[in-house]
Amino acid sequence: MRRLIEKQVLGLTGLSLQGVNYHEPRGDIGLYGPDSMVWRVHADFTSMLCGGVSALLLQMLEPMTLAGVWDHSNFREDMLGRLRRTAQFISGTSFGPRSDALALVEKVRRIHGHIAGHCADGRPYYANDPQLLTWVHVTEVSSFLKGYMQYKGALSDEEQDRYLTESALTARLLGAEDIPTTRVQVEDYLQTMRPRLLCDERTEEVRDVLLRGFAGAPQLVPMFKLFMAAGVDLLPVWAADLLDLPMRGLKRRMVRQSVSSTAAVLRWAVRDSASIRARQRVASLPLSGNGLSV
Repeated sequence: MRRLIEKQVLGLTGLSLQGVNYHEPRGDIGLYGPDSMVWRVHADFTSMLCGGVSALLLQMLEPMTLAGVWDHSNFREDMLGRLRRTAQFISGTSFGPRSDALALVEKVRRIHGHIAGHCADGRPYYANDPQLLTWVHVTEVSSFLKGYMQYKGALSDEEQDRYLTESALTARLLGAEDIPTTRVQVEDYLQTMRPRLLCDERTEEVRDVLLRGFAGAPQLVPMFKLFMAAGVDLLPVWAADLLDLPMRGLKRRMVRQSVSSTAAVLRWAVRDSASIRARQRVASLPLSGNGLSV
């Protein structure tokens, strides 16, 4: 049973795509290392998946970001594939050896170089726009941090700010600029962005695709719908209202309880995650299954 659960979980992650050797070279700490807040926050599968769903919903409220996904992604036919590719980039840049992490960054920059077009209102966009990269980064790390605080454990104000400061490295490597690196700066940034955000018919379709779950993977639908609800719960109230996804009272409590119970099972089951492999690489010693999460 444990191995079956682990297989299902790892099938959602970048490990299912191969391409990053988390075991070698021995002693390579990658971009961040085992003492970093990035390793600590990004090691938990539950909070990362909940945060990832929340980040994607928030990102799609920005018209240029939405247009890039709409025009250049097959998310409607292959949401699972998109999730895996995104997970591979995050886990690879977080836990992979330095050469693999930098190769993933360069790969994304090359792909972004071919992504350009016009929004529904006629404004031009291009994926390597530093400001769009900053938007994507902030929505991700702020959502990951919320997910961790909700489902893994409390962090001090200093630890939260250290995570935001550290994680800005990947964003800078991608080309982002003017990156907020503290909780106060992130909150100010999100408030500054609010007038640019909207929910139109295309945003609603992205939302509905997420709500439906994965085509071709029916065994994952119940779990993913639960994590989808948890992602909505992590949204700022104003963003959930804009998406017409209110989360209040009893429903919020039920979702949090269900996710917390599920997380305990997943943490028991998963013993071969990217973070565990990375710690083996750095320590050069095998680790027994110790409950660390994906």
